[in-house]
Amino acid sequence: MRHDKLNRELSLLLLLTENKKLNVQQLCEKMELSKRTLYYYLDFFRDFGFEVEKRGTVYSIDKNSTYFTKLFRKVHFTEDEAIYIRRMLENYGGQGALVAHLKRKLDTLYDFNILADAQLREQQALNISVLYDAIKYHRNVILHHYSSPHSNSVSDRIVEPFMLMNDNREVRCYELTSKMNKTFKVARMESVELLADEWQHERQHRQMYTDIFMFSGEQQMRIKLRLGRLSANIIQEEYPLSAAYISKDNDTHWILELDVCSYIGIGRFVMGLFSDIEVLEDSGFCKYIHDKVKEMEEKIKNTP
Repeated sequence: MRHDKLNRELSLLLLLTENKKLNVQQLCEKMELSKRTLYYYLDFFRDFGFEVEKRGTVYSIDKNSTYFTKLFRKVHFTEDEAIYIRRMLENYGGQGALVAHLKRKLDTLYDFNILADAQLREQQALNISVLYDAIKYHRNVILHHYSSPHSNSVSDRIVEPFMLMNDNREVRCYELTSKMNKTFKVARMESVELLADEWQHERQHRQMYTDIFMFSGEQQMRIKLRLGRLSANIIQEEYPLSAAYISKDNDTHWILELDVCSYIGIGRFVMGLFSDIEVLEDSGFCKYIHDKVKEMEEKIKNTP
């Protein structure tokens, strides 16, 4: 059926735009495709103007491909439109729930401290453009006059940038002097200079992940739960992003399988609804729950 084929094409397209670690074999297994069919789809995407990138055996599609850019412009406000709408809402006398909701929605999509200053906005865009080129071509950069509240200093940083994050507000880098992976905020950079030096420490690059519970870390743990109707409904209401990781097991149960950066967020959810949830994976999470339950038992036992 053509609809089934289209669904597979779109699913693969979405997966490739987010892919940073799945190799060819893993992509084929996840999509239930042969390698020959996968390569056919990659050529098909290229023919329609998508920029297919390859790093080792990992394929992905550049989010700056022409099609995505056109789509983004169609469904999103321009920066000037966003500023105008925000000002209209500010000037509107009502303080109803809808006005508050629209303000929050705009604030999550646009940084109005940047957008309100045209000169600052232009420099931010230039910085992001240089960082993007450095990531694409594996080049080092200098973050000129980077302002750090942690060290209470302003200094130049020579880094290997390898991932833009949080709608391009942050960039993940390997810093040469400290030999550490760090996350830098674009707003704190006075300017960014592209260097001729290529990456020398790619093996030390560590991505920063953020899970649906808003915990961040360089490592992820795979969690698999069997949910009843109550817990399946609650997690989707409290954490809407979880819907993408839930599949139906039977008429009364669902499987939640996702990566987390910390056991704290998912642990709080499981312990709050333990009678409606079965933990399937992983052993580390099972031990975490066991230890927490034991700790709670000791606390209750010692309560006067």
